[in-house]
Amino acid sequence: MGVLSRMSYVIRSKINAVLNRAEDPTETLDYSYEQMRDELQDVKKGIADLTTQKKRLEIQKRNLEENVEKHNGQAREAVKQGREDLARRALEKKKQKMNQMEDLEGQIAQLQNTQDNLIEKKDTLQNRIEEFRTKKESMKARYEAAEANSRVSEAMTGVGDEMEDVARSIENAEQRTEEMEARAEAMDELHDTGAFDDALSDKDQLDRELEEMRTGGEVDSELDTLKAEMGIEDESEPETETESATDSDEEEIDLADLEAEVAAEEAETEAETESEVETEQATEENNS
Repeated sequence: MGVLSRMSYVIRSKINAVLNRAEDPTETLDYSYEQMRDELQDVKKGIADLTTQKKRLEIQKRNLEENVEKHNGQAREAVKQGREDLARRALEKKKQKMNQMEDLEGQIAQLQNTQDNLIEKKDTLQNRIEEFRTKKESMKARYEAAEANSRVSEAMTGVGDEMEDVARSIENAEQRTEEMEARAEAMDELHDTGAFDDALSDKDQLDRELEEMRTGGEVDSELDTLKAEMGIEDESEPETETESATDSDEEEIDLADLEAEVAAEEAETEAETESEVETEQATEENNS
């Protein structure tokens, strides 16, 4: 087999495969049924045309019969009147008409035979069409039932085209959900590390640490000043029992009030922090 022949064979094979996949058996059966009905209509039309032609010949035959009777009467009348010449001419015309009648009878008989054959074929074709219609409906019902059963089986096993689309949608939804969960965790991690604060306050990590150290140093300095004003020595130096007793007698500090004040400040600071976090999250969502 040559190269061109092989290529042609492969192309025809692929085209046939595509056509087989696209072919709907029910549509093919309906098309075949319509073709047979068209053929039946053509046969009926042929029978009608043939019958019309036969009727036309029969009319011509009746006209010739009338002419034969007419010429026969003319010949009789001419004989009575002693006109043999007229009688001969009338008989000659009668003979011509009779010959034409014989030809017409032969044509009519031939048309009748053809008509009988066509009617027989028409009846046979009509019976075949009725049988095919019954079989066609049965095949269509079987095909539709098999197709429905196949769709149900594919849906149950998850191998159909529709189930494949559903599985793909679920996979995409899971992927998007995982991405959103990872994004949320990343936002929480960035917030915990203070990356958002740095971005919003225009301060880097070094500035923040220096500020914390400076704030801590100011607090320590103020605490030392407060201790000095109150006459309290540093815990690193040893205290005598007399000085401790004197300090306790001179001034009593309400530790409960101090703890309550510290707790209130911490609660206020925590509330402000939560408000800032909510604002940052809303800003991030709007930007997304």
